[in-house]
Amino acid sequence: MSRLHSAGILLFRTRDGNTQVLLIKPGGPFWKNKDVGAWMIPKGAVEPGEGALDAALREFEEETGTRLTGVPAALATVRQSGGKVVEAFAVEGDLDPSAIASAEFEMEWPPKSGRRERFPEAVEARWLTIGEAREIMLPSQLPLLDALEEKLRS
Repeated sequence: MSRLHSAGILLFRTRDGNTQVLLIKPGGPFWKNKDVGAWMIPKGAVEPGEGALDAALREFEEETGTRLTGVPAALATVRQSGGKVVEAFAVEGDLDPSAIASAEFEMEWPPKSGRRERFPEAVEARWLTIGEAREIMLPSQLPLLDALEEKLRS
């Protein structure tokens, strides 16, 4: 698989009759001063020889520090603006967003400096109603919310 193929988990729960979804704000310098349009599902690259569901579960655990116990269901596939294809799975579950423990990644920073710095894959997680999520979610992932609402209706 290429780096243009990712998989992720849209974790959801119901509170006071409202569906809530868990979104993360990614770490690293690119996302540091962004908020609206920066939040997304925990996701990452599907590695060679790995299935999309296995990748989604692995990435969720790497980015939140939580191993899911719910049963994932295929949700939707979206193409992000940069061309990356994201296969998403929905799982009903719960976790404390203040307790996420994200893995880190390393990159050259600042660019062309020769220095390597480490950054968390996710700096924050939040439970949001679907309406709230629509206001701050990465635009190319918004169809995942539509797919979840459709799945929950049927």
